Amino acid sequence: MESQEEYVKSLKQIKEAEERVQVEIDARRKAVQEELQNLQVTTEAAVKEAEKEGERMEEMETERARQRAQAEAQKILEDSKAKAATISAKRVDAKNLRIIIEEVLLDRL
Repeated sequence: MESQEEYVKSLKQIKEAEERVQVEIDARRKAVQEELQNLQVTTEAAVKEAEKEGERMEEMETERARQRAQAEAQKILEDSKAKAATISAKRVDAKNLRIIIEEVLLDRL
């Protein structure tokens, strides 16, 4: 009889140990799930912030590119005006020179 009592006692100890382990497993599972949820929330927030930062950087780079293009266009325009003025002045000078030469030659003839 004593061996049966010991056997039953052993079974109860095993059952109690299983229940304690199951409680620990459930607690750990719950902690891991909460940690995963927190990680997911944190990750989603980080992704949104990274997207916003990317958009800000894109806007800044677009504005810088626009300003560089505008400065380059202005430089080209100014160079073109200067060249046009120089060419125009040369043509006027050549035209005036031709008139002067013709008048001088005509007067001498």
